[in-house]
Amino acid sequence: MSKEVMESLAATRGRLLREIESLGFEELNRKPSSEGWSVAQICHHLFLTERAFTQAIIYGFTKRDGRKADQKPIQLASDRTQKAAAPQMVVPTEEPLERKEIVDLLQESRSIFLEFYSQIEDKSALAERSAKHPLFGYLPLNQWVELSYLHEDRHIEQIKEVKLAIV
Repeated sequence: MSKEVMESLAATRGRLLREIESLGFEELNRKPSSEGWSVAQICHHLFLTERAFTQAIIYGFTKRDGRKADQKPIQLASDRTQKAAAPQMVVPTEEPLERKEIVDLLQESRSIFLEFYSQIEDKSALAERSAKHPLFGYLPLNQWVELSYLHEDRHIEQIKEVKLAIV
């Protein structure tokens, strides 16, 4: 699982960075509508979410009386027809962001995640512990890891839609 996870995380992040690399400040921060998020906000949301996911995985992994949970259909996270409101803790800022700031934030959250993940010697232990997810309930920690790149993939598609809408 570890090699696949690393490849999926790297591939998804590469796609994300390619989607934003040609956007200027105005394009990054232009909202497609008054209630929609800008590309910068989507990226900020991804930063906040990756931090929250890392915290949840650490919590679930280090908790003494950690419980096992059944695998959930997390592939639903990729379905853009299913809308879900972001929990308040991962709602992005309204402040405009430069592309360098966005990339630095994404780099920061990924580094923290990888630092913890690389320290886990037996990755199969992630399937034996869980943490509560706002949409899926108790979710095995290995699925939190998978959800990281599935969630990012979902928002890459959203970024593509926003880019078309702001042209």
